[in-house]
Amino acid sequence: MLTFDIKHQDRYSRGELLLRAIFGWLYIQIPHAFLLFFVGLWGALLRFISFFIILFTGRYPESFFEFQVQLIRWQTRLNARLFNLADDYPSFGLDATDQYVNVDVKYPERISRGLVLLRFFLGPIYVIIPHAFILFFRIIWVLILVFLAFWVVLFTGEFPASWHEFIVGTLRWQTRVNLYMWYMTDEYPPFTGKPVAR
Repeated sequence: MLTFDIKHQDRYSRGELLLRAIFGWLYIQIPHAFLLFFVGLWGALLRFISFFIILFTGRYPESFFEFQVQLIRWQTRLNARLFNLADDYPSFGLDATDQYVNVDVKYPERISRGLVLLRFFLGPIYVIIPHAFILFFRIIWVLILVFLAFWVVLFTGEFPASWHEFIVGTLRWQTRVNLYMWYMTDEYPPFTGKPVAR
């Protein structure tokens, strides 16, 4: 089960907003993207190895699983700033914490070998295509909202809560799809960005 939340702040810093807009590519995107590229490669290798381990044992190696969760947290901390969903600088590292970002994934005791094979061979058809079709239009709307929210925050210091919720929901939806396709859960991702109670 996924816990995914980016806290909506009561007030946002206009100074940080302008700094991110003008120089964010230099002091946020480049250093984080550089490190995440290599960490992401290692994550991809661990997913490849995990596929075969799951096929033989029915279990996702716990240390590999925790690495993937930490990688998702790091990526989410970065996205929260790139979409202006949170102030402050995103922390580097897999073990870093964030006062605004809360991401956690419950470790599954067993993973279905049959579903792993089904995802490997047919995942693009029954997972990627339907979800990507809807997410494509959501992401277009997200980009529009991010642009509009920039001006709202600049003039008022407030990020409209419903816009914030929609953007976070889209990131949550994408994360659920990734978890399923990365064999980290057997739960098919719901067609919603809202938190799902279990």
